[in-house]
Amino acid sequence: MQKQKKARVIPAAMAAVVLIGVCSDFRLGSAGDSSSVQGTLFDIAAAGAVTYASEGGTPPEAERLEVLGCYGHKVGLGMHTLGEESLLASLFAMQDNVRSINALNSMPADGGDADGAGVPDNSPVSGGMPAGDGDLPAADDAGNNADPTEGGEDVLPDEGADLGEEGDTSGVGSDDELYLPGEGEGIIDEEPAPEFYSQGVSHSSVADIQQRLMDLGFMDYSEPTMYYGSITAKAVELFQRQHDLKQDGIIGPETRTLLFSDDAKYYLAKSGMDGDDIKRIQRRLYEMGYLANPDYVTGHFGDVTEAAVKQMQQNNGLAADGKVGHETMEMLYSETAKANIISYGDKSDVVLACQERLKELGYLTTKPDGQYGNDTVAAVKQFQSRNDLVVDGFLGPTTMVVLNASDAVANGMMIGESGDTVKRVQELLARYGYMSSSNCTGYFGEVTEAAVKDFQRKNGLLVDGNVGMKTMAKLTGGDAVKASGESTGGSGGTSSSSSNKGSSTSSSSGSSSSSNVGSASVSALLKVAKSKVGKPYVYGAKGPNAFDCSGYVYWCLNQIGIKQSYITSYGWRTVGKYQKVTSFSSIKAGDIVVVKGHVGIAAGNGMVYDASSSSGKIVYRSLGAWWKKNFICAWRIF
Repeated sequence: MQKQKKARVIPAAMAAVVLIGVCSDFRLGSAGDSSSVQGTLFDIAAAGAVTYASEGGTPPEAERLEVLGCYGHKVGLGMHTLGEESLLASLFAMQDNVRSINALNSMPADGGDADGAGVPDNSPVSGGMPAGDGDLPAADDAGNNADPTEGGEDVLPDEGADLGEEGDTSGVGSDDELYLPGEGEGIIDEEPAPEFYSQGVSHSSVADIQQRLMDLGFMDYSEPTMYYGSITAKAVELFQRQHDLKQDGIIGPETRTLLFSDDAKYYLAKSGMDGDDIKRIQRRLYEMGYLANPDYVTGHFGDVTEAAVKQMQQNNGLAADGKVGHETMEMLYSETAKANIISYGDKSDVVLACQERLKELGYLTTKPDGQYGNDTVAAVKQFQSRNDLVVDGFLGPTTMVVLNASDAVANGMMIGESGDTVKRVQELLARYGYMSSSNCTGYFGEVTEAAVKDFQRKNGLLVDGNVGMKTMAKLTGGDAVKASGESTGGSGGTSSSSSNKGSSTSSSSGSSSSSNVGSASVSALLKVAKSKVGKPYVYGAKGPNAFDCSGYVYWCLNQIGIKQSYITSYGWRTVGKYQKVTSFSSIKAGDIVVVKGHVGIAAGNGMVYDASSSSGKIVYRSLGAWWKKNFICAWRIF
């Protein structure tokens, strides 16, 4: 295979800033002074600001100059045969353009390669089909072509709009070879596209391949890059499997032609197939009760799996063809999916036993009665969230195993959480007179924290503001001391002018204002997000050493005390409990940015942290054109 050069690309304006600054430092002469031009370039090279790159050596007359750009990247300027006049004209033209780009003044001053390397990592991480985390294009379960476009909040800002506040971004960069040309820009001085693509190849055309694989549902959505890594190769294998091609993960002429043709099929899992994606589907079917035991999670799509898929489809109003396409995959990971297990409305001794265990762990707020009602659903969801399970409210095999395990994580609600269980706790606090019923919003804010502390103080509990097992047991036990000092009683009420979700007024516990808490939390979130830059992307991973895009957001939020349950990128579209941002230009540092099939954490300064399938790791990069094009909404956590 022909050896490939690696071309790294950044916007030309950034490279121009470097050139113009350097040329000013070395007093570049007029266009007619050829010796001055040549001398200056040699001076620049001697100063280490320009490196010469070629396959055969590094003489000054090498075929290409690579000028150091922002964030430790390089950009080829393609000065093959430029005369001095042409070169200077280009430099001065770029200088004129740069003067109008004020946004560059706010870019971080440093931030080299995240791991100190000069090329992307090529770790053998698992990747492949985004079962539930990728936002697959609209296709039927037969894998036929369909319109890959998606709906959503089509709100785009004006060009050059400010992308938010400054975050804690010092010293962070990415060594990904991002394909990010702006309007009117392109890849300069790059060799023709290779005939064969395999792991390690770097070329701008790789971005087109990745985007096509994403659109067809074979690869988790992420901003495309120039690097052909292990996850791209795995997605190609899935494409080859579906099209009866040799599954080697290498794109040759035949695979490439079919990939970009109208005959290319969308992702589809069906009987006879094998792979890690099949194992993920089987694991989810087992969790939902459609596969009887874990022995069927084999990675081979046989008759038993096909029957389980058909039953799931039938129970959920889908065409029961036994094939897993776009609609079936979405339903598998939907919170509204009907499971073949214990669920709402069921009544049995099994339900009673589970309720008693949920009560023991501090999740159930009512007396166990064996009836699977709304309180039980809320308790199960809260338990699943605390124990890194898919939050669907069903008592499936996996949930029941974890529930009865000795190391099951007990409940411990704290500030920043929300949900039906929080609302139930607030109603109990209001009944005993520790807070106003008007503050029973389902959000655990400063007012709720103050009420919990007051309740704990008067009931002889540890005063920490968190609702753990002992606090929950006292709240639901019927013998709690009321705010008035009585040992029993009905509803009371203390009024508060502050909303439960936050107030600029400090609570009685002496906590700081929400604005101060918010600022500190944004900083904490960005610090945690930054700490994982360079860690590998692995589908379905939730940390601490590997992540997918949803798992990364989930892990980071929970590390700073925001108890967010794990949801897929599709679920982030409608999470609802945070402030929704519908304008791309209004994104601020700390916002969770939702795009088509992907999520990330806005870092401020027009940058974003995200777990990138196309890069194969956690990256810090520009919140640029790709994000703007695919933007759906953002959620303001703080």
